[in-house]
Amino acid sequence: MEFRDNKAIYLQIAEYVCEHILLGKWKAEEKVPSVRELAVELEVNPNTVMRTYELLQNKNIINNKRGIGFFITDDAIEHVKSYRKVLFMEDELPVVFRNIYLLNIGFDELEGKYKTFVKENFNA
Repeated sequence: MEFRDNKAIYLQIAEYVCEHILLGKWKAEEKVPSVRELAVELEVNPNTVMRTYELLQNKNIINNKRGIGFFITDDAIEHVKSYRKVLFMEDELPVVFRNIYLLNIGFDELEGKYKTFVKENFNA
């Protein structure tokens, strides 16, 4: 995983976990990698992964079964979408809107690009 300098590593790891859930790679009730396993895989400090897991627990995306490990919650997809939607709306969308305004891009043009993107990337 390539980490960016502009965002805390634990938040980038949270995005990584959320993406795995949204893509169906990690399913409800499945065990997620242990803190140590994920730290080794991503080449980060286990404390960083633990901080990520604590955040995801607070968002009801994963839960800890003492002595067994962390598991994806039944309704993780809904919680992930809610969490990621707030982040997108607060952090990324203002930048997109600024560029749309500055570049004088119309919504028709955006809609066309969006439909092409979806078709090419998600076969929809």
